Amino acid sequence: MGFAQAIRTCFRKYATFSGRASRPEYWYFALFVILGNFAAGILDGIVNGIMYGPGAGAPAAPLSTLFWLGTLIPGLAAAWRRMHDTGRSGLYVLYPLLVMVGMGTFMAFAAGLVPVLGDQAAGVATGATMILMGLAMVVLLLSPILVIWWLTRPGQPGRNRYGPNPQEAA
Repeated sequence: MGFAQAIRTCFRKYATFSGRASRPEYWYFALFVILGNFAAGILDGIVNGIMYGPGAGAPAAPLSTLFWLGTLIPGLAAAWRRMHDTGRSGLYVLYPLLVMVGMGTFMAFAAGLVPVLGDQAAGVATGATMILMGLAMVVLLLSPILVIWWLTRPGQPGRNRYGPNPQEAA
């Protein structure tokens, strides 16, 4: 599968989260998204002007935003199908998001507990919380790397529970 065919396939399967996607299909589409965002950012800079320095604020980026919105669902669907090709549930793509939500929930819970405990117990709880938060930060930093590693793995040969191998079906 080539670059143009991968882009056509991902847009044709715009919101198809079932089935499998080959490595070239996913990675060529990911390259298209990166290059498209870069080009849209340059065009936004040309059209809207680029402001630097204190008080410049964030420049308007309507083209980048529209491109991102247009490729968000097919990119997620392609990653979902890519996970299926490796024999994993597509939910694994959302693993870093799950870690972030878990960390935020834990931090909110820990912040609410400290005033309820006494001074001495709060010190122990704060120390334990800091250790757990440090471990959670390591998991948060490693989770996107793990997902990328899963996305790079070869697909399962033959048919798996998500469908036929896209390399063999073509």
